[in-house]
Amino acid sequence: MLSRARRLHPTLQRILRPVPPPAHPPPPPSPPHRPVFSQTPKPFFPFLRRHLSTKPPPPQAPPEKSLAPANVSSDPPAVSANGLCPGCGIAMQSSDPSLPGFFSLPSPKSPDYRARLAPVTADDTRISASLKSGHLREGEAAAAASSSSAAVGVGVEVEKEGKKENKVVVCARCHSLRHYGVVKRPEAEPLLPDFDFVAAVGPRLASPSGARSLVLLLTDASDFDGSFPRAVARLVAAAGEAHGSDWKHGAPANLPRALLVVTKLDLLPTPSLSPDDVHAWAHSRARAGAGGDLRLAGVHLVSAARGWGVRDLLDHVRQLAGSRGNVWAVGARNVGKSTLLNAIARCSGIEGGPTLTEAPVPGTTLDVIQVDGVLGSQAKLFDTPGLLHGHQLTSRLTREEQKLVRVSKEMRPRTYRLKPGQSVHIGGLVRLDIEELTVGSVYVTVWASPLVPLHMGKTENAAAMVKDHFGLQLQPPIGQQRVNELGKWVRKQFKVSGNSWDVNSKDIAIAGLGWFGIGLKGEAVLGLWTYDGVDVVSRNSLVHERATIFEEAGFTVSKIVSQADSMANRLKNPKKINKKKDNKANSSPSTDPESSNPVEAVDA
Repeated sequence: MLSRARRLHPTLQRILRPVPPPAHPPPPPSPPHRPVFSQTPKPFFPFLRRHLSTKPPPPQAPPEKSLAPANVSSDPPAVSANGLCPGCGIAMQSSDPSLPGFFSLPSPKSPDYRARLAPVTADDTRISASLKSGHLREGEAAAAASSSSAAVGVGVEVEKEGKKENKVVVCARCHSLRHYGVVKRPEAEPLLPDFDFVAAVGPRLASPSGARSLVLLLTDASDFDGSFPRAVARLVAAAGEAHGSDWKHGAPANLPRALLVVTKLDLLPTPSLSPDDVHAWAHSRARAGAGGDLRLAGVHLVSAARGWGVRDLLDHVRQLAGSRGNVWAVGARNVGKSTLLNAIARCSGIEGGPTLTEAPVPGTTLDVIQVDGVLGSQAKLFDTPGLLHGHQLTSRLTREEQKLVRVSKEMRPRTYRLKPGQSVHIGGLVRLDIEELTVGSVYVTVWASPLVPLHMGKTENAAAMVKDHFGLQLQPPIGQQRVNELGKWVRKQFKVSGNSWDVNSKDIAIAGLGWFGIGLKGEAVLGLWTYDGVDVVSRNSLVHERATIFEEAGFTVSKIVSQADSMANRLKNPKKINKKKDNKANSSPSTDPESSNPVEAVDA
């Protein structure tokens, strides 16, 4: 019977297994009218077996083999050997859930955790006939029925092939960030340890002896000057000046190298940009940020989300690091270090995939984490905590306010044509005043998150805007009480010039927010107002284009503005709103409890 089934059914030929010879002499043969089932292998799903005998099948003991798929491990997940969270690098502890680094091991799964399955009866209409007969597809059931009844009732054991998934335990904070994108216990964030890169890693980088160090200076393309790690770049430049000529005297001169990596390139309007122009622009801005003495080994424009430039970056890093070098990924908070390193790990073919925690929350990585297996040989790659830049606006905003400011999609221009005496607000964070012009007007293009509302109006009404609209129509800050919490409102003056009306010539960049693109053919004196301590710089334009359709005076159309307007109308005219509610109630008919005739409601 078994050989006939194998010959007639190709599907069964692949999954049936030969039966081992019995250890004892076989029992006497059964009568010829009774089918023999004792020589068939046990099915993988016992409830799918179907007997053709008129007698009920003999009771069988539950299978000893686990019914769990082969790619699911019943072993409990393991904690890292060094006691540090592999997602953020913090020391893990299991005693106090309110403290950083808390973790809990999930309960281990027994080998038969999926064996408690309800039996399927012959009259169950929810299960198809093919599954009841032990076949996974209707075609197999039809082929089995048309060929011969000898194959029906033959049990089949199916084992899924796959690798066991080695799960690693992470802290509760990383688990919440990975799966929900939020911090589980915000009240514990002030207890997180501070990391000073210059103090912790600086002496190792500045030392001319030991393994060579390669520093990846990561910078956000949408906030280049605000996110550029100036302190680390100046440290590398100072080490080169101090020990650059030591080799002439026979002393070790293994100086650190720096590689500029511009991340999140997909946020810029790439169709209108030339890679060569962006490359040269980024190189000049990096040297200016480091004081002019920084020597870069190269500049890479990458996008971890799209995979742009990751392979070229990995090849260049391997070349510069050699077989025993140390590579340090350094950048401001939320610049995308962990996301880029995970993309590099995937590109290098690391088995098991990325492990670093990715989340749109600043300060995801809390300590230095070594990423193994990426560079090969004895070279090491380290992910470092994000540097806290106090000169960025995002460093003083709340989580909800940061969501409004954060750029997550390709930036789009919003252009105004302004004259002297007019101003543009970006939320309640920045105001640009046109104070003097040698020409009639100037084009101002705003490059910022589309969630932040804008306003264009007269400069003489600026004081009223702060009093009446900051925290309401102009967010962030969210709420009028937050306006005073952000600090003092200060002014900075800039003198700019241009030689074309068609393109932007200069940028006024605000750290942590975005920039204004200025286009004019002449000269202008601009006044920029923002909170004290926020860094603002003037630079050559990164993006020269502007919008084809200009914005109009007043507020831009946004959900924030409409909600604030609705709330303001309710506060100003509560009597009208109550009157509308009363009129609506009066117009609706009601039923007299003493009669079935409908009557209208009468005001008391």
